[in-house]
Amino acid sequence: MDTVAKHTATLELELQPRRTTQKDVGTCSIVQRVDAIDWFEVEDQLNRYGCAMLHDLLTDDECDVLTALYPRNELYRSRVVMARHGFGRGEYKYFAYPLPPLVADLRTRLYPHLAPVANRWNAAMDIDVRYPAVHAEFVERCHADGQVRPTPLILQYATDDYNCLHQDLYGEHVFPLQTAILLSEPGKDFTGGEFVMTEQRPRMQSRAEVVPLGKGDAVVFAVHHRPVQGTRGVYRVNLRHGVSRVRSGRRHTVGVIFHDAG
Repeated sequence: MDTVAKHTATLELELQPRRTTQKDVGTCSIVQRVDAIDWFEVEDQLNRYGCAMLHDLLTDDECDVLTALYPRNELYRSRVVMARHGFGRGEYKYFAYPLPPLVADLRTRLYPHLAPVANRWNAAMDIDVRYPAVHAEFVERCHADGQVRPTPLILQYATDDYNCLHQDLYGEHVFPLQTAILLSEPGKDFTGGEFVMTEQRPRMQSRAEVVPLGKGDAVVFAVHHRPVQGTRGVYRVNLRHGVSRVRSGRRHTVGVIFHDAG
């Protein structure tokens, strides 16, 4: 192969997209990983589908560390058994303040990238609420109106468990986007248990979206509603999310909700 051909082949190889490996992820901090995300593409996916995936947001080790926190009841403010409330089957626990450092970092670092999207959505839907650029300022707003209980949580599902379609609304102040991160490995730790979202448009049947998460992957999705451009202008569509039946094994997820509860 001559010099020009070698140079061309090398250039073509460098231009090919390369999926991030767990080794790559492990050498980067949460800040670096979050900042490296293509947030323009995330916003495009949110605008088109109401959800967007963040691949390899956490390492395998970080997932395992969070899963290992589940039995430590001193870390949580409450435990909810879904069947007692008609929410489905399985259980989840809300973290108490102070949040574990990794969970706090995720909440703090993801929010500034999502706040501009939330503000553009509200402007499109003629909603007057605007969100500050820094998460701590939004939390202060929640706390000033009595929403003082933290909402990040870990969910645990066993065989035949599921989560009914729902919305995580805890008071007057609601940040319109939230994140769920899968901590378990599909096909190894569990089967089934897909993240499911439905979207109800006016005078139309519901549309379903199934998000194929891997261990360490996250999905950002609409909490309540989002704007959609129609032939007569922008209108709101209503969204709900849940988890399909776990067919075998055990599944853990961490949920990062940005507003606190009353």
